[in-house]
This record gives sequence, structure tokens and C-alpha cells, in this order.
Amino acid sequence: MSHRQTQSTGDGALLRRYEYDDSWIVAADLGVGDETVAIDTVGGTAIVVVEGPDGPVESEFELPGTAASTAVNNGVLTVEGER
Repeated sequence: MSHRQTQSTGDGALLRRYEYDDSWIVAADLGVGDETVAIDTVGGTAIVVVEGPDGPVESEFELPGTAASTAVNNGVLTVEGER
């Protein structure tokens, strides 16, 4: 059984959260090149830094748990974790 939740991060990116019985995925379409994105996770928080023409822009969002992996592919950021 899965549950899906969508919310805006406030800077135009849509954050989608998919929850399953034993795992979860948070995805955000950043609309930027993969090489401009850096992501770090601390506990249940993801910290995303995007290098823009006017300097870096940092965003944070809460995760449903501790991240097991992160990736950026074609401008889409994904964070995955287990329950």
C-alpha cells in the first residue's frame, strides 16, 4: 500500500512524498542541471544547495525518516529511506 503527498517548497519546486509499507521516497523536480545541485542529509532533514547565476541557494525540507540514499538525475532530486 502506498501513500502520496505533494507540497510546494515555496521556491517553485514541487516536493512529492511516496510512502510504502517498508520504505519511502521524496522527489523534487528542481529544473536545473545535475552538476549544480548538492544534497546532504542530517537526521530527518535534507539540505539542498543549488548553484545559481547569483550564487548558491539553500533549501531545507523535512524527511519522513533517515535517508538511505540520495540522487539527482535530469534535474530531479530523490531521497530514499527505509521504515
